[in-house]
Amino acid sequence: MTEIPGHLRPFVLSPAELEPERTGSIDSYVPHGDGPFPAVVLLHGGPLPPDLRPTPRDWPVYRGYGALLASRGLVAAVVDHRLHVLQNADGVVLDYPTAAEDVTAAVDAVRADPRVDADRIVVWFFSGGGLLSADWLREPQAWLRGVALTYPALAPLPGWPVDPRFRPVEAVAGAVSRQVPIVLTRVGLEKPEIAETVARFLAAADAARRPVEIVDVPHGQHSFDVLDHTDESREAVQRMVAQVEKLLG
Repeated sequence: MTEIPGHLRPFVLSPAELEPERTGSIDSYVPHGDGPFPAVVLLHGGPLPPDLRPTPRDWPVYRGYGALLASRGLVAAVVDHRLHVLQNADGVVLDYPTAAEDVTAAVDAVRADPRVDADRIVVWFFSGGGLLSADWLREPQAWLRGVALTYPALAPLPGWPVDPRFRPVEAVAGAVSRQVPIVLTRVGLEKPEIAETVARFLAAADAARRPVEIVDVPHGQHSFDVLDHTDESREAVQRMVAQVEKLLG
């Protein structure tokens, strides 16, 4: 029997199934009732092979988060952005610039949806997508109510050729006109190279007097929300969603 890849394992919670509306690269999970609703834009990790199928918006974890957020009265927009591993004449390229353009375009599209309250938006980054949060931490717009981070990489990992623009550790310490709230899920069994970036990020945030609300999962591993089907995991996801909901309240 072929083992199910980790990213295709079931979500740790079982929200009522909700079929998203697919428009371009965005899957929108829309609550029942009258809007406009606050919105959460969910941004997968990577970098991923460009030919990987299914793409992240069809993974159980993001379908699960989408349905769960919609059940709480929030529009959830799951974005297939192009954070790909590419090969050119100079070697391996991690395409963070293209992914960043995709994220900006997706957020603009979500805010333009008449069912969305354009002044109440949270962007939520997962895993290697965490580097994309740097732009949003550095110069947040007034309508951005928060940045959420789940088991994120917050600085380029060893051997990653990434533009200095994509360094959340430096962005969180930089001077900005407005400090956007930050919520972060931290797993106790994180990969050491990723855990080190989270520690640096939290130290930089503390030095800059930027509070970070942390949801700890002491026995959780990277991708705990599909790999660790425990009460601790389920409670952590619920706490994180509650924190995001609070930011949008």
